[in-house]
Amino acid sequence: MKIPPMFDLSEKIALVSGASRGIGTAIAQTLADFGANVILTSRRIENLKEVETRIKESGKKASCIACHNGELREIEELFEKIQQTYGGLDILVNNAATNPYYGPVIDAEEKAWEKTISVNLKGPFFMSQRAAILMRENGGGAIVNVSSINGKIPMKYQGIYSITKGGLITMTQSFAKELGEDNIRVNAILPGLTDTKFASALTKNEELMKTVIPQIPLGRIAQPEEMSGMVLFLVSDAASYVTGSTFNVDGGILA
Repeated sequence: MKIPPMFDLSEKIALVSGASRGIGTAIAQTLADFGANVILTSRRIENLKEVETRIKESGKKASCIACHNGELREIEELFEKIQQTYGGLDILVNNAATNPYYGPVIDAEEKAWEKTISVNLKGPFFMSQRAAILMRENGGGAIVNVSSINGKIPMKYQGIYSITKGGLITMTQSFAKELGEDNIRVNAILPGLTDTKFASALTKNEELMKTVIPQIPLGRIAQPEEMSGMVLFLVSDAASYVTGSTFNVDGGILA
C-alpha cells in the first residue's frame, strides 16, 4: 500500500497509552500501519508484548514500556526512557482509562473517585505535559485525547467517569490554547459505545442494549478499529490546521 504523503507517519515516534487491548490496540496498529514507530504502554508488560508481536509480525515497528497511567513517578520514568531511547516524541494518544464504579453518585465511595480521577485526568494531564516538553524541543507534535460521549451527555450511573471525560475535553482545549505557539496540536475524540472488554458490562447487558441501540442512528455499537481512522487524521499532516477540537465518533447518537 502506497501511503498518501499527508497521512505518512514515517520517522514519527508515537506513544499510545492503554494499548494492551481494545481501542488502544486498534489505534496503535493503525499508526504503525501508516509508518509510525509505536511505543505501547499500559500497566502490564505481558499484555503489551502480545500487541507488540502482532504489530511486528505485520512488518511494522513497535516496542512496549509498562507504565501505570495514574502514577506520576512511573510517567516520569516512562518519558525518561523515551528520551533516552528515541530522543524525542512526535505523537501522544491518551487512551488509558478506568471506570471502577457503576451506580448512583450518592453511593460512590472516595476510593472510586480517587482511582477514576487519577487514571482518567491526572494521567493524561501529566502525560501531555511531559510529551509537550519533548515535542517542543523537536519543533512540534500532536496529542489526541480519547474522551467519551459521556463527557458531553453523562450516562446514568456513570457519574464519576462522565465527570472525568468532561474534564478531559476541557483539558484538551486548555492545552491546545497554550501549546499552539509551539506547533503542538491537541484534539480529542469522543467514542460512543464500543465493543471492548472495558465496555462489556454494558454491551453484554441485553436489556440495556434494547434501549441503547435504538438511540444510535447507525443502529449498532462501534468496533475498536472504527476509532483509529479519526486518530490517524488528527495526528497526520491532513489535520495540520486542526487543534482544540473534539470529534464525535459515536454512530450519530449526539447528532
